[in-house]
Amino acid sequence: MPKSSRRSFLKSATSSAAALAAGTSLGALRAASPVHHGGTGKLKIGVVGFGGRGSGFCTEALLAHPENVLHAVGDMFQDRLDKGLQVVTAVMAEKQRQAQIDLPEERRFVGPDAIDKVLASGIDVVLLASPPGFRPREVEKAVQKGVHVFCEKPVATDAPGVRRVHAACELARQKGLTVVSGLCYRYHEGRRAIVQQLQQGAVGEILVIQGNYLTGELWSHPRQPGWTEMEWQIRNWLYYPWLSGDLITEQHVHTIDVMAWIKGDVYPTACASLGGRQVRTDPIYGTVFDHFATIYEWQDGTRGYSFCRQQNQCWPNTNEYVFGTEGKATVFQHRIAGKRAWKYEGAVGNMYQNEHNELFAALRAGKRIDNGDYMCKSTLMALMGRMAAYTGKRITWEEAWNSQEALMPEQVTLDMVPPASAVAKPGITTFS
Repeated sequence: MPKSSRRSFLKSATSSAAALAAGTSLGALRAASPVHHGGTGKLKIGVVGFGGRGSGFCTEALLAHPENVLHAVGDMFQDRLDKGLQVVTAVMAEKQRQAQIDLPEERRFVGPDAIDKVLASGIDVVLLASPPGFRPREVEKAVQKGVHVFCEKPVATDAPGVRRVHAACELARQKGLTVVSGLCYRYHEGRRAIVQQLQQGAVGEILVIQGNYLTGELWSHPRQPGWTEMEWQIRNWLYYPWLSGDLITEQHVHTIDVMAWIKGDVYPTACASLGGRQVRTDPIYGTVFDHFATIYEWQDGTRGYSFCRQQNQCWPNTNEYVFGTEGKATVFQHRIAGKRAWKYEGAVGNMYQNEHNELFAALRAGKRIDNGDYMCKSTLMALMGRMAAYTGKRITWEEAWNSQEALMPEQVTLDMVPPASAVAKPGITTFS
């Protein structure tokens, strides 16, 4: 990472640790400065990417406050927009809050330019849930337009995209815009509590962090008559690194983010990784791997052991484990064993709803939330692991940050040929 950026994130981590030591809540840290949108009244929401997560975000955003209004939606495909709207309408009808949906046909946008039309519709906040490859340009456009952002994870599928989002987040700070990340574990009260304990030395010096995201296979959509190759890939975006970043980035980034969070948002200096494609070898699974095992190295000697897998009929485990000089922690169970045994006994709430409750409460209070720095760097940490696995090389943070490998084209149309994609071969695939 460039020295100025390194200084910036080290300063941020030091400030956060000091505030935590003084008893400041994590929520207060995220909502600490004025923004131009305080007060009461309607907040107009736009959604781009109206599939499962997009429609889920939309209902959570509407339920966060009775004066939040769904004003515009956009998706690449009409059928996904229609299905997403059915889901949102059903939930809001059940809650007797249908009036929060103000969505005439002229504010329902379909196609590659949906982001531009949603942003031009007069919204206050945009929820971004398109496939990850599209996020750099979408975040950039939203910030340029002066719109507050909720951005699903990860923020990019390559390092140039991460740098682009990082620059947009700096502009958002200058404009006083809120940026909230879909890295939802940071909005889980139990995880907040145990991470605070760990940052304050509950297990002594942290030696090892192990992060698992071991799960089964995910969905795929059968090819339909009339679909171009581009449409096929976008509808099955999980399986193409240019769209998803591979499973270590698209899904396992949650765990990787927690590992960095435990370290006070100080990121590793290097990593090495193993990975491959053992089970999901059918062409319907594109060119992604189905497992990764990564060793992250921190400057202070801490090691992070990161494992992810998407294979059926295998042992499932999603958790983080921390081993220190004075104890050990099981993060998902919010439990610490050792010299300072501890267990979180409070309510945890719904982390997905918490994200939106805090986002809209901050806006209405004239405050801002800034998740931009960690959402970029946790994405890069995941990408660094992918780079190491694909090439078979040990990759440093500086190499990953400065990588010139650009997977995502600037413009996408459904009749164009998708970017070339082949299954990586460690030791043969080169780093760039």
